[in-house]
Amino acid sequence: MTDEEWLRHAIRLAQRAESQGEVPVGAVLVHDNSLIAEGWNQPIQTNDPTAHAEIVALRKAGQTLNNYRLIDTTLYVTLEPCVMCMGAIAHARVKRLVFGAYDPKRGAVCHALQLSDAPFLNHSVEWTGGILEVDCAELLSDFFKARRNQAKGR
Repeated sequence: MTDEEWLRHAIRLAQRAESQGEVPVGAVLVHDNSLIAEGWNQPIQTNDPTAHAEIVALRKAGQTLNNYRLIDTTLYVTLEPCVMCMGAIAHARVKRLVFGAYDPKRGAVCHALQLSDAPFLNHSVEWTGGILEVDCAELLSDFFKARRNQAKGR
């Protein structure tokens, strides 16, 4: 499958998160073009501030592979990862990261922080951003617009 196809899978997971009242972010971890693990945002549902889509997928992958080192894997995620997720991605030694929407305020790949190749981390992560960017960004903006309207009583 192509990067776009894997990211479309992550979008479907983001939609699952949204249907559960979570911020719509989805993640898929792949090795040799085979699905290893997937995740979607679940912090509200699980009362766990670390249950971001990326972390959920990394945890499942570690259990599936019986190893926290996820060497030669690619992580597909609908939104540029935050600082917590980038730390976990580097620690897990994910080889490649592909994401959809950029996050100029909190993104830790190439915006608020640039952790993909930070010299103080134990691993550099190759990355590509902006794949299906419009689809991923619209999913998020529509979600937050609906939340604002709900708060205003519309």
